[in-house]
Amino acid sequence: MFSKGLMQRQALRTLHQTGKKSLTIPFLSTLPQNPGGVKGDVNEAYQPPSPSRIHGSLHWDFQRVTSVALLPLVGSSLAAGGDVSVVADSVLATVLLGHIYVGYQSCIVDYIPARVYGKNHNYAMYLLTLGSLFALGGIYKLETEEDGLTGVVKKLWTAKSATEEKQ
Repeated sequence: MFSKGLMQRQALRTLHQTGKKSLTIPFLSTLPQNPGGVKGDVNEAYQPPSPSRIHGSLHWDFQRVTSVALLPLVGSSLAAGGDVSVVADSVLATVLLGHIYVGYQSCIVDYIPARVYGKNHNYAMYLLTLGSLFALGGIYKLETEEDGLTGVVKKLWTAKSATEEKQ
């Protein structure tokens, strides 16, 4: 019925079309890209970007510092059984928020790059910053009106489910 060559071409065309779709986020607009991501000519010399501590290594260092800082903070909260000072609880919540912020920021840089998504990369960064500012307000409210982060976790941990209360 169909020739072997026709079926192979259709399969190859389908593979090419699905491969391109899977590399981009479908609902975000993209900027036009050069073939193969190559700028200029193959005979032009490569111009590496100038090194900048703010551009890469500072984020990596900050994430590692917050990771190490979280170890004694979480450990002391667990050892105290949730009864820690307001200052220690505030520092724990703030360092945790900073660690999460830098982690999500690196995810945005990796998966929504500015060279492919243009303005959408900036929008994602703005939304992350806005959400983090709201979270800082939530931390303040949690520390002043509630028992703090460790108190809320303790309440959630010891809360009885609806089925346990009926029995």
